[in-house]
Amino acid sequence: MLVLSRPLLLGSNSPRRQQILRDAGFPFSVEVHPTDEDFPADMPTEEVPVFLARKKAEAFRETLGEKLVLTADTVVRINEKILNKPTSPEEAAAMLRGLSGQTHEVTTGVCLMGQEETIAFADTARVRFRELTDWEIRYYLETCRPFDKAGSYGVQDFIGMVGIDRIEGSYFTVMGLPVHRVYDVLKPYLVQE
Repeated sequence: MLVLSRPLLLGSNSPRRQQILRDAGFPFSVEVHPTDEDFPADMPTEEVPVFLARKKAEAFRETLGEKLVLTADTVVRINEKILNKPTSPEEAAAMLRGLSGQTHEVTTGVCLMGQEETIAFADTARVRFRELTDWEIRYYLETCRPFDKAGSYGVQDFIGMVGIDRIEGSYFTVMGLPVHRVYDVLKPYLVQE
């Protein structure tokens, strides 16, 4: 287990983000402050994830003390349109049909905030799906129920395993936390014995 000079809070209920951070060896606790995920309608889509990650971190500012908080937000974009979390199985199926045979971008925005410093950045990966069959989409929706996932899919789930034929960029960015970049911003807080 890595040792940090300051306690780290992960401001996310995402089991995937928790797993990535845990697997990378970082000690952390989870605390979430509910934050609305609204953003300006005229904001360029590539700026939305960092805007939302900052907004989530700001909710902690008054109670941080000596702690660091790490927040993140992931968006799936195709043709400059953001695919949010689906609100119904029909919407999820429509999203997956729209991604089928196409290349899209997944951008994860991250914010690390302490009392004296704030570091925010985004990392983007390009993801290509092969043509998906109606049966594959139906099976995926029935077995994995990806209704808590942007773009209606998880890269680590069935549809990602069998449907994605190419990723340019970090797999972990697509999963929800670009851990190679997170390591870089946490490295100054590592205690090296």
